[in-house]
Amino acid sequence: MARTVWDSTVGKKTVMAVSGVIMLLYLVAHVIGNLKIFFGAGEFNHYARWLRTVGEPFMHYEWTLWLVRVVLIAAVVAHAVSAYQLSRRDIRARPSKYVHSKPRASYATRTMRWGGIILGLFIVWHILDLTTGTVHSGGFQEGHQYQNVVDTFSTWYGNVIYIVAMLALGLHIRHGFFSAAQTLGAGSRTRNRTLKTVANILALLLTAGFIAVPVGVMTGVVS
Repeated sequence: MARTVWDSTVGKKTVMAVSGVIMLLYLVAHVIGNLKIFFGAGEFNHYARWLRTVGEPFMHYEWTLWLVRVVLIAAVVAHAVSAYQLSRRDIRARPSKYVHSKPRASYATRTMRWGGIILGLFIVWHILDLTTGTVHSGGFQEGHQYQNVVDTFSTWYGNVIYIVAMLALGLHIRHGFFSAAQTLGAGSRTRNRTLKTVANILALLLTAGFIAVPVGVMTGVVS
């Protein structure tokens, strides 16, 4: 039954919707945590340490954090695979261009594919920069996340990579939230306008919240 559901277009869209909701919930929590940087190094580093001790003593050190990571990795992979397969299925169903022009899609809709690629590459860079410290500038300091973040956004390329990725994320959320609501049956003729408004507001708040951190470093508010 699982294979039958996965092989169907509806099944793949449902997987995309559910995995997208999981990632969206994480992003909301993540941006709230990121904004703690404006309360100083002590507050931000304490938050970073707390993430590793959530659930203790029932959960061992970092077990909860790793559980969240595993769920997120599964969601990202499921989202990417289902998106790719749906895209290929759509191309096979339309091997030639339509004779009549189609209505012009929104900018977010037309950029979902390359936006997803940008976000995928950004996730890899972000992990190597602030989790493992592999590509971090200024010398990665374990347990000193405040200083690590300041180091990253003290470089022009760190700011460019992050801001471009967050703009792509905003477009992705704007279109993806509405599409997921439609797939999961939340949409209707009377609710669609509200859902679109919620999608726009959510995309704007998350984009602004994430971008506020590099802007804070660039302007000296965070230093």
